Amino acid sequence: MEVTQARAVLRGLLLAGGLWAAGAAGAACRGTVYLTLDTGSMRHAAEIAAILRKHEVRATFFLANEKTPRGDHSLDPAWAAYWRARVDEGHAFGSHTWRHGRFVGDAPQGGVRYRPQFGAGAGSTVALTPAQVCEELRAVEAAFKRDTGRALDPVWRAPGGHTTPNALAAAQACGFAHVHWADAGFLGDELPSEKYPNDALLQRALRNVRDGDVLMAHLGIWSRQEPFAPMLDPLIAGLKQRGLCFRTLREHPQFPSSKAAVPASLAAAAPRGAPR
Repeated sequence: MEVTQARAVLRGLLLAGGLWAAGAAGAACRGTVYLTLDTGSMRHAAEIAAILRKHEVRATFFLANEKTPRGDHSLDPAWAAYWRARVDEGHAFGSHTWRHGRFVGDAPQGGVRYRPQFGAGAGSTVALTPAQVCEELRAVEAAFKRDTGRALDPVWRAPGGHTTPNALAAAQACGFAHVHWADAGFLGDELPSEKYPNDALLQRALRNVRDGDVLMAHLGIWSRQEPFAPMLDPLIAGLKQRGLCFRTLREHPQFPSSKAAVPASLAAAAPRGAPR
């Protein structure tokens, strides 16, 4: 769907709910939501950054070293300028694991079974000790700090949202709290567009997102034919019209003050699924 069409849909929804006039009058914030963005393919990274600047919204980025359409990886030095610009804009940043791997089960002595998507062992299941789980998270921080001079915030997200008790414990011991997303906050940008078109996903989010929700999308999805990224523009506008403010996870009431005091999780850990 074209952005102009999306805006027409948005206006109709707001008018139907009696919210357009209130939004135009500059209603005060009546709640807070937390937009989070996983790296994904990075195909729409620049477009999404422009949308965030347009709306003066700060988000939380979860970084993994994923392949991009440019033939490199999202944490290669070639992306340093992109990440430095986001730091300068005041966004927050967490780890999404170095190899964007799935935690598929626990192993003896606090270990986990892990299936990397990229890098060493890609496509196979490997065993990680708690120290190696920490290395998966810290490798992201090392690359990010090399390119921006800034450490990560003390949060992480498991790819797909799939965690295990041992993975959570190892990350917590390493100084990272796991952050999932709200049911309504699953924006669906990785779902097949022929079944979940943009206008349906946009309407669902505008209807269901509530105060306190953590939202999740990506900087690019390889498989989706109709990219969802342009819909972040009318989505942010619509949620603001409802009186919802956007904050980073640094401002979340359960956000740990430092890596020395990390809660086990900011949200329930569960695999993602189709919109409800």
